[in-house]
Amino acid sequence: MTPPREGFKALFDPRGVVVAGASTHPGKFGFVALHNILSQGYAGEVYATNRDGGSILGIETVPSIDDLPPDAVVDLVFVCTPASGNEDLLRACSRRGIRAAFVTSAGYGESGEDGRVAEQRLVALADELGILLAGPNGQGVVSTPSRLCAQIVAPYPPAGRIGVASQSGNFVSSFLNYAYQSGVGISRAVSAGNAAALTVPDLLDFYASDDETDVSLAYVEGIADGRAFAERIRVVTEQKPLVLLKGGATSGGQRAAASHTGALATDDRIFDGAMRQAGATRAANVEEAFEAAATFATQPLPRGPRVGVITTAGGWGVVTADAITRSSLDLATLSDSLRDAIDLLLPPRWSRNNPIDLAGGETRDTIPEILSLVAQDPTIDAIIYLGLGIQSNQASLMRNGSFYPDHGIERIVDYHERQDRRFAEAAAEISQTFGKPILTATELAIADPNNAGPRAVRETKKLCYASSNRAVTALEHLWQHARWREQHGLI
Repeated sequence: MTPPREGFKALFDPRGVVVAGASTHPGKFGFVALHNILSQGYAGEVYATNRDGGSILGIETVPSIDDLPPDAVVDLVFVCTPASGNEDLLRACSRRGIRAAFVTSAGYGESGEDGRVAEQRLVALADELGILLAGPNGQGVVSTPSRLCAQIVAPYPPAGRIGVASQSGNFVSSFLNYAYQSGVGISRAVSAGNAAALTVPDLLDFYASDDETDVSLAYVEGIADGRAFAERIRVVTEQKPLVLLKGGATSGGQRAAASHTGALATDDRIFDGAMRQAGATRAANVEEAFEAAATFATQPLPRGPRVGVITTAGGWGVVTADAITRSSLDLATLSDSLRDAIDLLLPPRWSRNNPIDLAGGETRDTIPEILSLVAQDPTIDAIIYLGLGIQSNQASLMRNGSFYPDHGIERIVDYHERQDRRFAEAAAEISQTFGKPILTATELAIADPNNAGPRAVRETKKLCYASSNRAVTALEHLWQHARWREQHGLI
């Protein structure tokens, strides 16, 4: 059963936070956690305990929870104390009305039989006291609506619509790093650690009804009860998309998972089939998982599998056509009316087929015009746009050359960069106008992220894909989920 929402409010939107076990040493978890909470704009009250007292980062610490000021309003405790003292700590928190605890302490279920017994006692106590318990052995919680960065790792991500739940703190870090790099942001993120009380399905249940979240992104290593897990996932996916990355898919990974969080691994083929039936999107690796979630968060669902490809160079289109043909998507056949309309905008040498190869025939407004024509055609369900940033790439070479800014170079540099910004903005606007996904792909997304094209894509809050293959993979995930929803009468 999912914990009461009051506990989630205390975890994600606390009025006040206390770091238990704050440290003066900048290499200790107790220092890092306090620093991260204070440095990212959290507006609630912040307190800290340290048995020796004193000031840390401008916060006057107290020896224990019982010594907090009588008027202190605290909903969340971030626990950086040794496992041996945590039961007494929870009792003190209960006396102060604290409703949620994030426990970073290790030495529990991941460390052997004695640790498992200690973990069971901690969970039972938290349940008795009515405290939502996250962890133990976790890395933290992020909630961008509250600007809460209560974690012992970096970075703090941009605000967005992806809710992250993970049994591995390092994968939370990976997803936050991708959010920081891509500009596609996060709403909530929790490293559930051993997930002894608050489980990944519990978090996914919350995200499914969370107004700040549009898609869930989860990493799991093992499932104790596969049938119950699948049933809960089905309830989640009926409300919002869910992207799953699972460790322990091989025998080697299963052994690693067992030693990592103490999780039980399951047969991967059975798991894969159950997740497909439940409507979850399964990703093969961490970058695919984030890109799928980012695509769900920033693009409308396609109404069908038919894809139009618009490219400024033929080879890119050919490779993309291959990727689409290998997928469950369809390379759309251009209608006569669409072909005739494009004929009016391009010279006769254009491909006159899909992929739509502009063949260098575009002028100032051609790309936005063709994007609009293709998007409004009823025989096209989605678009992949290739070639953004080429003009700005040449502009960069000119800007950094020995002739800049003379010989009229400054003017053409500004024009090239302005054009790429226009194209990125047009793709976002046209997608919104016609309710169809338009995915922009260029290697410049990672080769030169400051290029005006990819930078403008990020500014529109869309994902700029590093290759057309990755764009096709992400779009296929969108289509498969849309088809699942249609088959189950959800759209």
